[in-house]
Amino acid sequence: MSCDCHLEPDTAVQKFVLKRLLIINGVMFGFELIVGLIADSSGVIADSIDMLADCLVYGVSLFAVGAANSVKIGAARASGWFQIALAASILVDVCRRAVFGSEPSSVLMFGVSVVALAANAYCLVLLSRQKNREVHIQASWIFTRSDVVANSGVILAAIVVFLSQSRWPDLIVGAGISLFVLYGGISILIDAKREAEQAAAPQLDPPPRRKAISDSEH
Repeated sequence: MSCDCHLEPDTAVQKFVLKRLLIINGVMFGFELIVGLIADSSGVIADSIDMLADCLVYGVSLFAVGAANSVKIGAARASGWFQIALAASILVDVCRRAVFGSEPSSVLMFGVSVVALAANAYCLVLLSRQKNREVHIQASWIFTRSDVVANSGVILAAIVVFLSQSRWPDLIVGAGISLFVLYGGISILIDAKREAEQAAAPQLDPPPRRKAISDSEH
């Protein structure tokens, strides 16, 4: 059985968790972007942009905590569309590097991705402990899950780049991250649409009170 007495504690916990996630991802975005540019790695740069997306999603989710359900749904939709836009930008960068060339550093790729994986795994644990998976929290969870997979992909690509001395594994994982980010954005939009439909459902089927009163008179 649930009651409204748990609303304020849950809201406070959500805000605490989202603030921590916002700080972690903000730091990792800057760190990965710098290392990615130095390493000339499409995969690491793509992952850093994904971290930036997470920062904005956590910020929007933080704004939605304790707000009306319509605000939470709107926040999730904004997050989904932004993630789709970032996926497109990542894919453009991958195509540019494929045409003009790149020389990714496998050592830097591996090192920064291990750190990013540890950070995202910790974020995922924090989100998994949330009992109330409202749409804005679910959106944050989807983003973080995508990051864990992306980090693992960059680590694998770094190993293959080191063994093969080819830039293509880095480009492939960069493209893969963009597709995974795209999938996450679409998933968020689908969840937001489902939540909106559920919220509107009671208004579409009002109880037949007039008919019930009429039947009782007979």
